[in-house]
Amino acid sequence: MKHGSITHDGAAPDFFEGALLGNGGLGAVVTTRPDAVVIHFGHNEVWDIRVEEGHAPGIGTFAEVFAKVAAIDPTLDDLTDDPWFAQYNDLVRASYDLPFPRPFPCGSLILGFDPRRVEMLGHRLDVTTATCTISLLADGAPVEVEVFVAREDDRLWVSQAGTAVFDRIKLLPDPVGLIPDPRTGATGPAPEVLPASGLGFRQVLPAIDPAVDANAFVLTATTNAVLQQGSRRGVDGKLHSDGALERTLADSAHLRVVVSLNHGVEYEAAVAGVVALGDYSVDRERTTRFWSSYWQASAVELADEFLTELWYRNSYFLACASAPGKTCPGLFGPWSFRRIGSDWHGDYHLNYNVQQPFWGVFSSNHPELHEPYVSMVDHLLPISRDWAGRYYGLRGAAFPHSAYPVLMATNPYPDPSWAWEVCETPWAVQSLWWHYLYTQDLDYLRDRAFGPLKEATLFFVDYVLSSSDRGAVDDGKLHVFPTVTPELYGLRPGFRYNADCVVDLALGRFLLNAFTEATRVLERSPEEAELLSQVQEVLLGLVDYPLAESRDGQVVVSTPGEDPAIVYNVPVAAVPAFPAEQVGLGSDPADLELLRRTWRNQTIEGGNELVFAALQAARLGILDLERFKRDVRYCLLPNGTATDRVRAVHGRYDDTTSFDFMSRGGIWVENFALPGVINECLLQSYDGVLRFFPNWPHEVDASFTTLRAAGAFLVSATLRGGQIEEIRILSETGSDLAVDLPWLGGAVDETTSRQLPAGITRLPSAPGQTVVLHPLST
Repeated sequence: MKHGSITHDGAAPDFFEGALLGNGGLGAVVTTRPDAVVIHFGHNEVWDIRVEEGHAPGIGTFAEVFAKVAAIDPTLDDLTDDPWFAQYNDLVRASYDLPFPRPFPCGSLILGFDPRRVEMLGHRLDVTTATCTISLLADGAPVEVEVFVAREDDRLWVSQAGTAVFDRIKLLPDPVGLIPDPRTGATGPAPEVLPASGLGFRQVLPAIDPAVDANAFVLTATTNAVLQQGSRRGVDGKLHSDGALERTLADSAHLRVVVSLNHGVEYEAAVAGVVALGDYSVDRERTTRFWSSYWQASAVELADEFLTELWYRNSYFLACASAPGKTCPGLFGPWSFRRIGSDWHGDYHLNYNVQQPFWGVFSSNHPELHEPYVSMVDHLLPISRDWAGRYYGLRGAAFPHSAYPVLMATNPYPDPSWAWEVCETPWAVQSLWWHYLYTQDLDYLRDRAFGPLKEATLFFVDYVLSSSDRGAVDDGKLHVFPTVTPELYGLRPGFRYNADCVVDLALGRFLLNAFTEATRVLERSPEEAELLSQVQEVLLGLVDYPLAESRDGQVVVSTPGEDPAIVYNVPVAAVPAFPAEQVGLGSDPADLELLRRTWRNQTIEGGNELVFAALQAARLGILDLERFKRDVRYCLLPNGTATDRVRAVHGRYDDTTSFDFMSRGGIWVENFALPGVINECLLQSYDGVLRFFPNWPHEVDASFTTLRAAGAFLVSATLRGGQIEEIRILSETGSDLAVDLPWLGGAVDETTSRQLPAGITRLPSAPGQTVVLHPLST
C-alpha cells in the first residue's frame, strides 16, 4: 500500500506533534525531545468515574418544566432573565459543570539519552504496519527505534538494536492527576508505586458512591536492560538519586521495553501480572497480521495524492480509536495527557459528535469498527427508557444530549436548552439501520438493531402525536413541538425557534421509514400493526420542511421564521441531504435544486463542519474537491489528524475569538470520518442505486477496490483517461442490484454477455456472484 507514512523531521515534543498509535482501546502518543523519547498513554475505558447525580430529585417532569417555561414572559431576551428558570438552569447544569467524569490519562514512559552523544533526527509513522520508527544519531552512527501497540492486548513495545542509546527509563504518572472536587477540595488517592520487577504504579480512580467498586489501572514497564539505582548532580549542586519510578539503564544495546496497561476494579488491576519480554514476537506477528487484513478490506488509488493520503491516514486513525469489543471512543478517543482530552468531559455528544466517526465505516468496508457504537447504544438504553417514561411520560427511549461510558442512574445533562433536541433520539439509532442496510446481516438486525429502532420509534411517534396537546400550531399538520435545533438558539422565551426543526423532521422520517422496512424484513408487521399504523399517520401528517427566501432564492432553514443569513454552528439546514438521506442525486430535480441552494446558502462558523458539510455536498453532487482540500489543510495538525477550527464570526464567535481554541482540546476523533467524504465522491448507494464517480472530476484518474454499497455489495471500479473502464460488483447476500450505468452507449455484463441499456438498470444477483460490467462497444 502506498501513501502510508507520516514523517516529522527533528524533535517533536508537543503532544500534537507525536505519532498516534492504538488498538481501539489503548492509545499512545509517541513524542520526541532532544533528550528523550516520551510516550503518553490513555485508554477508552479508563475514566475518572465520579458521577454526581445530586440534581436528579430537582429535575421534575417534562410537563412540569414545559408549563413553567410556557408561562414565562415571551418578550424576555433570554429565559435566564426569569428568576425561576435561572435557578432551574443552574440546578440541571450543576453536574455537568464539574470537571469529571473525564478520560483519565494513564501516565507516560520516558526513555532518556545523553544529548552530547545522541541526536534526535525525527520519526516516521508507517500506517501500513502501525509502526513508529524513531531515527537518531548515536556517536555519529544512525540508530532506529521501533514502537508499536499490540493489537490484541493493551501493551506497547519499544525495540532498538545495535548501539546503546538510552541511559535512563522512567514512568511518569499524569502530572495533573485526579482533579480536586471543587466543592470539597478532595482528590482521592495518589499513585502507588508497585514493588515489582521493572517499574510500575497503580492509580485508584474513586467514585462518588463508596458502594461502587473503585476503578483502578496499573501501568508497568519491563525491559531486558539492567536497571540500576542512579543519581545525578542537580543545579543546586547536590546529588539526587533516581526516584521510585526511575532507573538508570546500565546497558541499553539491543534494548526491548514493554509497557502494559491493566485496568478494571481495584483488585483486578493490582494483581495484574507483568508481561514477559518473550511475548514480543507473538504480539508483533498478530499485529502485523491484523493490519495486513485491515488494509485488504478496501483500497483507493487516486491521482490526487493529498486525497489518497487523507483516506489512508484517517482509516488508520479510526482503527486505532475503535475496535470490536472495545468501549466506544468519546470526543477525543484514547489519547490524553494532563487536561488534553477532557474538554466537554471528552464524552458522548449525541447531536453529531459521537455518530460522525462512523459515517465512513460502512462504505469503507469496515462495519466491524461500528460495533463499539452499537454497544454504546445498548449502554444508554436503560437510562433512555427511564427518561422517556419517568420524565416525558411517553413510550420508548429518549436518548440524552450528553452521556458517559460509565454507570449512570439518570440523564447527566437535562438542561432543556439542549436536552430537548428531539432529533437526538432518531440520530442515536440511525447508524444501526445503516449497519443492516450495508451488510444485510439479519441476525444483527434481529438481535442488535431492531430493539433500539423500535424504542426510538415509539418515543418519536408519541412525542409528535402529543405535540398538539402542548399547543403546537393547529393547521391540520403534525408538528414537533417543542424542540431545539442543534447548537443554535437553545430554548427561547415564547418558544421562538423551538418548533419543527428540519433536523427533527428529516431524521424522524428516516427513522420511521427504517423501522417500517425493518419490520417487513423481519416479518414482524402483524405484531407491530398498531405501531406501524401510528408510524404511517406521522409520516403522512408531518409538516413540510421550513423554508425562507434567501438572496439566491428559496432555501430550507433550520426552523420556521429563521433568517436564512444566520450563521450556523452545524450545517443543519441541509440535513435532509445528509445524514437524513431524504434528498440526493436520485431525487426529484426541484427537490435536489432546493437542497443545493440550501447547502450553498449555509454559512458555518467552524468547528463542526469539516466532514459534515462536505458529505452533504458530495451527496448533492456539488462538492468542490479543491476547496475541500484547502479546508482540510486549514485544520491539519503535525500528527496528520484534522482538528476543529473556527472559520467565521457573527455566530457564537467574534473578532476576539481565537480561531484555534479547539485545536488544543484533544484529538478530534469525529474527523476520522474524512474517508467517508472521498467514498461518496467515488460511489454512492444510499438509496439502493449504485452511482459511480458522482462527485469526482473525470479528468482525474481514480480507482477503488471493494468499497461497500447498500445491499451488501463489494464494488470496484476504475476511471482512467476520462473513461470508466470497468465495474466489478460482488454480491455477498444476493440482493437485487440497481446500477446507474455511466456509459451513454450502455454496457455489457461480461458474466452473461448480456447487453444493458444506459441509465438505471436492475439485475438479480446470487450470493457470492460477481457482476463485471464494461462499456458497450459502438
